[in-house]
Amino acid sequence: MTTAIRVSGVTKSFPGLDVLRGVDFEVARGTVFALLGSNGAGKTTLIKILATLLKADGGSADVNGFDVAGQPAKVRDSISLTGQFAAVDEILTGRENLILVARLRHLPEPKAIADDLLRRFSLTEAGGRRAATYSGGMRRRLDIAMSLIGNPPVVFLDEPTTGLDPEARLEVWRAVRELAGQGTTVLLTTQYLDEAEHLADRIAILHQGRILVNDTLAELRKLLPPAEVEYVEKQPTLEDVFLALTAKDTP
Repeated sequence: MTTAIRVSGVTKSFPGLDVLRGVDFEVARGTVFALLGSNGAGKTTLIKILATLLKADGGSADVNGFDVAGQPAKVRDSISLTGQFAAVDEILTGRENLILVARLRHLPEPKAIADDLLRRFSLTEAGGRRAATYSGGMRRRLDIAMSLIGNPPVVFLDEPTTGLDPEARLEVWRAVRELAGQGTTVLLTTQYLDEAEHLADRIAILHQGRILVNDTLAELRKLLPPAEVEYVEKQPTLEDVFLALTAKDTP
């Protein structure tokens, strides 16, 4: 597989703080790459550099074959960025939000594009409602749908499930899986370990400005002693209970 994102020796400092201290990794095209790290690890700073919103102090990076520093316009044409908070217009309906973005991108048949994305993200029935009436999960799905207009080959999702309830998180996970299934390269930053386990083809841990490890989940598990086989009575998780109870109330 060809490389969609390449980061080499990237550094970034702010007054009194070294945020990125030589970050290196590559992301294969058409895969989901999860970047794990606690608050302040530098995840959002790195995403901003790759999205051309911030300049690195050192090192190099390219996205979709274009140099982030030397060809920022080409990079921006190749990507979409979904930040930590849904960037939807609450006054407009879901469909109007999508049509607006399609028109801003000067794409033909914006209404058809909107209808197709509403269908893909299971928002057709809610498409005529104002976005202000949407649940957190629906708003996030709409936000991701808006980011896909124009079919960018690379999508950055910066902590897409922060603040969402369990059902909304699962909705976003389904959307990310669908993206990867269609060949889109996804770079996902998250604090949630289970999110990376469920979604990522490859996982990197960013800590104190450096990548500690970068591998598949199976290989990362080998870093610890092998598990001992014991009989354990499996009890339902709290998530199982929550989803089972709330599903009963769903019409």
